[in-house]
Parts: sequence; C-alpha cells; structure tokens
Amino acid sequence: MSDAHRLPEVLQRLESLEIKASFTEDLLDQLNMTIYQQQELIDRLTREVIQLRQQAPEGQSAPRNLRDELPPHY
Repeated sequence: MSDAHRLPEVLQRLESLEIKASFTEDLLDQLNMTIYQQQELIDRLTREVIQLRQQAPEGQSAPRNLRDELPPHY
C-alpha cells in the first residue's frame, strides 16, 4: 500500500490520539483540583483539631466517660 493511501488512516489515528490527549489533560486538571480541595479540607480540619486541643482543660488528656456524668437515677 502506498503512502498516499495510508494518509487518511494516519490522519484519523492522529486525530484520535489528540482527542485522547485532550480528555486526559482535562481529567488530570480535575484530579489536581480534587487533590487541592482535599488538602485545603485537611488543613482546615487540622487547624480545628489544634484549636480544640488548646481549649481542653489542662490535665484532661484522656477523653471523659459520659457514663460517669449520668444522674444517679439512671
């Protein structure tokens, strides 16, 4: 088969590869945005945990047992 006959096939394959590359780029951008948003959330939650630990009374490192706080009639 001559090169002239293969040209349409090669162009079609090239176009297909360009389309796949475009979709891959878009997907990569979406994944990067998702990772960025997740990291922002992790950072915010980390700051909240630090603030909550700072608010806890001194000497109360272990979580309290709520059963110890029930009124006697329970």
